[in-house]
Amino acid sequence: MKFLFDLFPVLLFFGVFSWAGKNPEKAQAVADSYLSAFVGNAGAAPDTVPILLATAVAIVATIGQIIYLKLRKRKVEPMLWVSLLIIVIFGGATIYFASEEFIKWKPTVLYWVFGAALLVSNFAMGKNLVRLMMEKQIRLPDFVWGRLNYAWVAFFLVMGVVNLYVAFWGGFATSTWVSFKLFGGMGLMLVFVVGQSIYLARYMRDA
Repeated sequence: MKFLFDLFPVLLFFGVFSWAGKNPEKAQAVADSYLSAFVGNAGAAPDTVPILLATAVAIVATIGQIIYLKLRKRKVEPMLWVSLLIIVIFGGATIYFASEEFIKWKPTVLYWVFGAALLVSNFAMGKNLVRLMMEKQIRLPDFVWGRLNYAWVAFFLVMGVVNLYVAFWGGFATSTWVSFKLFGGMGLMLVFVVGQSIYLARYMRDA
């Protein structure tokens, strides 16, 4: 359930982008009605409407997640606050400048911020954040927790680079990047977690 909750803005982003691409006239009308005040210069051109609408909905959805948690008196994880800050900055720039480049940078920045947080916490504060998040569920030797922390740092670094490749360097269409943002990112995360679980299994028995 938490997995779907965390993925909610990405699912909406994909859904709204797909809908806008298939219904250009309706999407243009929605953009003119609700986004025109936030778009600078000439307004939202038809070819930018899908990404602008998807971005706006993702921002609202992320804010909605925090409001929901606050109303339920649940803790808002630091990662969600960071995600909100980044999507407001890069999503806001995407809408104002009517340029998809900003939102395409958002996943990379988010991945690298997470990776940097793991490194800084480990070296500057002596805290292994991966261990703090997972040690209530599993017991592992100290050296394995260290390896696990570095593995997540490497994963976030690689994911950031892969996103840039799909978004800019590979010559792919924006629709391909949007699909990768959901299915590709989720698939690579699943592969990493499964590989991590296989590696940890031997140490979980010995811990």
